[in-house]
Amino acid sequence: LKFERLLETYYNYAPKGLSSFVTAIPVWMNEKLFLKRNIRKGLQAIGSFNEQTQKLLFPEHHLSHAASAFYPSPYDEAVIITLDGVGEWATASISLGKGKQIRIVSELRFPHSIGLLYSAFTYYLGFRVNSGEYKLMGLAPYGDPKSKQVEEFRDIIRSRLVRINDDGSIWLDQKYFRYASGLRMTASRKWEKLFGVARRKESDPIGQEHCNLALAIQQLTEEVVLKMASHAKGFAETETQSQNICLAGGVALNCVANGKLKEAGIFQNIFVQPAAGDAGGALGAALAAHHIHNKGERIVNHPDSMQGAYLGPKYGRKPIEKMIRKFNAPAEEFTEFDTLSKNTARLIADGNVVGWFQGRMEFGPRALGNRSILADARSPEMQKKLNLKVKYREGFRPFAPSVMEEYRSDYFNFDTPSPYMLMVAQVKEEILKPIPENYFDLPYMERLYVQRSELPSITHIDFSARLQTVHRETNPRYWGLINEFKELTGYGVLVNTSFNVRGEPIICTPEDAYRCFMRTEMDYLVVGDFLLRKEDQPAWEEKDWRKKIGTD
Repeated sequence: LKFERLLETYYNYAPKGLSSFVTAIPVWMNEKLFLKRNIRKGLQAIGSFNEQTQKLLFPEHHLSHAASAFYPSPYDEAVIITLDGVGEWATASISLGKGKQIRIVSELRFPHSIGLLYSAFTYYLGFRVNSGEYKLMGLAPYGDPKSKQVEEFRDIIRSRLVRINDDGSIWLDQKYFRYASGLRMTASRKWEKLFGVARRKESDPIGQEHCNLALAIQQLTEEVVLKMASHAKGFAETETQSQNICLAGGVALNCVANGKLKEAGIFQNIFVQPAAGDAGGALGAALAAHHIHNKGERIVNHPDSMQGAYLGPKYGRKPIEKMIRKFNAPAEEFTEFDTLSKNTARLIADGNVVGWFQGRMEFGPRALGNRSILADARSPEMQKKLNLKVKYREGFRPFAPSVMEEYRSDYFNFDTPSPYMLMVAQVKEEILKPIPENYFDLPYMERLYVQRSELPSITHIDFSARLQTVHRETNPRYWGLINEFKELTGYGVLVNTSFNVRGEPIICTPEDAYRCFMRTEMDYLVVGDFLLRKEDQPAWEEKDWRKKIGTD
């Protein structure tokens, strides 16, 4: 189906698209068209495989997304929306899920795609497509919502680039885009004439005009999501009165749009697959095969079946001790976790940055307390320190709070759990601090360092936070650490960011943890029951990570 889409697209745009054709077609002719044969050969090479009795199933892309969200959800019945760049032909879908059945009832098709539109702006604003969209989302709040320029940008996008229909479907004017026929996302010269803003390169400084453009496309993306959800509810009411919605696909990782959807109250209950992107499609494909093809029974679990997304590898005492011996790393072992958590909470409260490695690795793009870098959300300097000295990334990037579920409403205007860091909530007015009268007139980086709340390191520039609620039942160790921090400081909130640096995946193994710890300016590392202090460690030849990847 995807090959069909490629051929039809090249045919329709010919003679444009020659460079893309020459790049893509040899890969298809040599490998991708023979995927089934290659899989069978691989399976036969590693064990007994009978192609007559063991079938290879290929669920469609958006069915896999829908299955990844609905089957693990706590709902027996739900509306399912999937949004991404493109699968085979579909770029968005609305489905109805009931019991173990999923039925796709509506699709939006290539080349019209809210995911590709958002990626086009990601590209134009100097971030990498398919990995930098969350940076665009983080940049958008630096735009001035009262600015005439933001309004003008929205009008230009609406009138020239995209038509947004009442049902949330869109139509994109392809003369302004190159993703269908070329190797780039946009017709950049035409965009420069439209917006009066040159395409930003990755190394270029970020100006207020870039922030305003990011805000404009974020607002329009939210509009599309809300319209599609309203249409889906009305569409589904002829068959079901369900108040539940499930989301998946890369656009479902836009936690700001998710928060707006919850706030709108179109559905009472929302479940977003934690691995909403293509990684979650693997889970969805397996679940679709089990429930739809094999007619396997479905058990609905509460709060959901994702087990907190702690589904990855786990490393016990032996691999940790092996790592310690390998690097000759001085470490203190704690026989009681309560003692370890008390010590770690004290270190964080004293302003230290701690790498935290426990239990099973998280499945999906968010670190949820098992492969995390932790710090004190009360510190005015922590946001800057983490970005520039630990993560080695852009200074505007926000950080998320991990809050004990029991105390969520003490700090955030949010009335339901958010265990997967997929919703944005407003920080409660009670803990906000007075801001200068000219706050919204300040340059965006000056606004960044204004203390907006009692928890400045997790309060974004628009007084929001990407919320993770921590539950004792799903992660007792992480909950216990935050509880000790609350006993010590009165605040049941920590800064939680993924255990990695810019350009690297989240760490997985104890050895990954130690290498990242030594290459950054983290102060302490907790691996299982062991505590390592940076000052005690032997010299590290690759300590200055910035020499390897560069930094702003």
